Amino acid sequence: MAVRLDALDRLAVPVIAAPMAGGASTPELVAAVNGAGGLGFLAAGYRSAAAMLEQIHRVRETTDRPFGVNLFVPAEPGDPAAVAAYRDRLRPEAERHGVTLPETIAPDRDDWDAKIAALLAGPAPVVSYTFGLPSAEEARALRAAGSFQVGTVTTPEEARRAEAVGMDALCVQGPEAGGHRATHRVADRPGDRPLLELLAGVRAVTGLPLIAAGGLADGPAVAGALRAGAVAVQLGTAMLCADESGASEAHRSALAEFEETVVTRSFTGRPARGLRNAFIDRYEPYAPAAYPEVHHLTQPLRAAATRRGDTAAMHLWAGTGHRAARGGPAAELVKELWERARAAGR
Repeated sequence: MAVRLDALDRLAVPVIAAPMAGGASTPELVAAVNGAGGLGFLAAGYRSAAAMLEQIHRVRETTDRPFGVNLFVPAEPGDPAAVAAYRDRLRPEAERHGVTLPETIAPDRDDWDAKIAALLAGPAPVVSYTFGLPSAEEARALRAAGSFQVGTVTTPEEARRAEAVGMDALCVQGPEAGGHRATHRVADRPGDRPLLELLAGVRAVTGLPLIAAGGLADGPAVAGALRAGAVAVQLGTAMLCADESGASEAHRSALAEFEETVVTRSFTGRPARGLRNAFIDRYEPYAPAAYPEVHHLTQPLRAAATRRGDTAAMHLWAGTGHRAARGGPAAELVKELWERARAAGR
């Protein structure tokens, strides 16, 4: 049975490395954050159950401390006609770069059932959910297996549902966060209530432990989130330039070079905050609320742009505090941030 965390505030350092799907979160990053007294997270999104298990095995080889695994909750299928129209809009872009767009996109549940089965057979200490929640039956089974479960929420209403389904804690994601907004429905328009206000709104409807996420890039911001009632903070963009991160060199460089972030559906069909570039400017007005269909549709374009190092066409997820991201060993980044947070909190 997995080691169970009874309370997140028992972490030696209340800093959690956000699960960043697509390669930025690595087993090495998990181990480094764990070694600093925090909690590292694997991102199982976009991976098969077998690939998830391989990463869990690598983590267990490098750390004996608890770690987390994040799952993407499957969405309802998007409108095929809207996806087809967006494909037509993107064709000239694909032709310019010698890329073929998929004509058909098969239904995709991100290997959800197999991942749940795998985590029941070999429980992870912590399991978190993005884009929705497990069923009450699935949550009960994982709890019985020994996993502490965290639901990611963006509104008080989502927090109520997460508590009702049996979550042990909530990750409250503010609009400042980089990457996908964790709205439970694809078509939902993300709220713009700042993180600290959102924490207060969620606290008003639940007594579950809260993790604060969104734009937390320096000591004073971390201290402010903890004063606002969070038991821990979750950092994503702040970890992108760490030595152990899997982010590309182009992405790392862009964090220092680009000024503005925006929320866009243009790359995946779900709202996500990234560095504003030419691709977003051209295609955001036309992107449908269809996930993961748009994700699969644009994947060849994004892969080609990444190979070219073309930051005008890459998806460059980043939070509002992206200019503060810096390199170095992740353990040192966590230690320094926590020292500055403690100093700011005095």
